[in-house]
Amino acid sequence: MADERESSGHGAFERWMDGLEARHLGDLRFPEVSRAVRALSSAYVERRGRLASGAALDGAGKRAAFALFYGPLHFLLVRAIVRALDAARPAARVVGDLGCGTGAAGAAWALECAPRARVAGIERHPWAAGEARRSLRALGLDGHVLCADLARAGVPLRADAIVVAFTLNELGEEARVRCLRALLGAHARGARVLVVEPLAAAVAPWWPAWASAAEAAGGRQDQWRFPAALPDLLARLDRAAGLDHRELTARSVYLSVR
Repeated sequence: MADERESSGHGAFERWMDGLEARHLGDLRFPEVSRAVRALSSAYVERRGRLASGAALDGAGKRAAFALFYGPLHFLLVRAIVRALDAARPAARVVGDLGCGTGAAGAAWALECAPRARVAGIERHPWAAGEARRSLRALGLDGHVLCADLARAGVPLRADAIVVAFTLNELGEEARVRCLRALLGAHARGARVLVVEPLAAAVAPWWPAWASAAEAAGGRQDQWRFPAALPDLLARLDRAAGLDHRELTARSVYLSVR
């Protein structure tokens, strides 16, 4: 079963990447996209507040960079974390992906489940929500994506696995506190919960409070450094943008099934 899941998931990822390349490099030149990757990298690390307004996705170049580079990068990272935590066993039925962007994190977890889980995504940016729907179809996953503000939409009640990856800085402090309570409540009802953020502590000053709350609820926090084996297109964009992803890094809190 593990070998079958590995082979199927790998093929789905390759097909998804081929489709992304055909669509996003069809009308844009490679240097345009690599420059946009560099600009988005700066926004992620230094100006993450701009992501909440949607300004980081203004223009075809930035959208292509987000979908073609950061989406697959986040897919590979979350998949590695899910495997390290053995979070796909027992298999979830529905993975809730909060602030799902192009759908990468939820899809990565859903593909690790055998049988594959459905995905219930929430994303406030209309373009990203549409891209997430495309991702699910390309990856052969069932599910839906609601275009809504996470601060108001809440947690999908049917989800028995919930991932929140690289999105909590887009919320105000009040909304982030409400989200933490909702996630702890979902875990108390039987859902497993995974929160993923960058490794740099300065990016998420609220992280220690979240980690403490998760540990008090029986969860764990981790810091991850995985050797990066990037597909050729991602490796070329990485070099052209002046980045250096020799490792895929992140920090996470995880609340497993009770």
